[in-house]
Amino acid sequence: MNWLREPRELGPAPRNGADENARAAEMMARVRRLELATRRLVESLFAGQYHSAFKGRGLEFSEVREYDPSDDHRLVDWNVTARTGTLHVRKYAEERELTTFLVVDVSGSQTFGTASTVKRELAAHVCALVAFSALRNNDRVGSVLFTDRIESFLAPRKGRDHSLRLVRDALFLEPEGRGTDLAGALTFMSRAVRRRAVVFVVSDFLAGSYERELRIAALRHDVICVAVSDPWEASVPLGLGLVPVRDPETGAQFLLDTDSKRVVKRYARDRASRVPDVQRRLSACGADAVALSTREDIVAPLARFFGLRGHGRRRRRR
Repeated sequence: MNWLREPRELGPAPRNGADENARAAEMMARVRRLELATRRLVESLFAGQYHSAFKGRGLEFSEVREYDPSDDHRLVDWNVTARTGTLHVRKYAEERELTTFLVVDVSGSQTFGTASTVKRELAAHVCALVAFSALRNNDRVGSVLFTDRIESFLAPRKGRDHSLRLVRDALFLEPEGRGTDLAGALTFMSRAVRRRAVVFVVSDFLAGSYERELRIAALRHDVICVAVSDPWEASVPLGLGLVPVRDPETGAQFLLDTDSKRVVKRYARDRASRVPDVQRRLSACGADAVALSTREDIVAPLARFFGLRGHGRRRRRR
């Protein structure tokens, strides 16, 4: 049994006439507020870390210049040296342009949150940080949003308007499904993104079996799993009385008696048996992982993760 709080709505409900126009305007205003806040973070913190954390596809020839004593002798271009009679070296530059891709869970479980935010909003903030960091570094970014089906696909592109649409969909797209098929989304991504990419998978990673597909994706791409969670998914505090709860993926509704120690302990046992060691599972599949919670600021763990990547402290592939 999945004990979950009744989720709050992500946006206003009216959907006709003038109300629909007002809703669209509010959605875009909220996306732009998120863009403004995210851009400040990107400019002050994440842009450089993103650049150093994710390398380009290799080195490309830049120019030939005269040898300097500080140069590596292995870079000497002997053909040019023979023609000119002067030592010359070949200079290379990083082929920087990357493709960044976001695989984002928008299933029913993502509408759960007991703090001021829900998991889907947390995921949208991650999408904004990644999208605008990619934009700042002139990289292409794309996304697939999924439930138990593929809800939306944006092919990797550059540009502010493209990034804004990606963030808007992450926040507001209304999915047709409510279940979760991460394995199917990873398979779709592997087929859609042929060239090596930096892939962020944003989910709670609690539903179904996805290890095989994640392992295949990690062999081809640089995969980072962002595991979003809420404290109530592990335990619930005593003394809150009768709490209305709902399984957001099945719609089943319950009353959870948090004044009963027996009920709270049963809840904890149920969650302990259902919630796997997500970090261990992801690492075993060859993916890097970072954990985020609805009760905590996301900046510090993401900055720490990017910083470690930038200094070469990556998990070894298995």
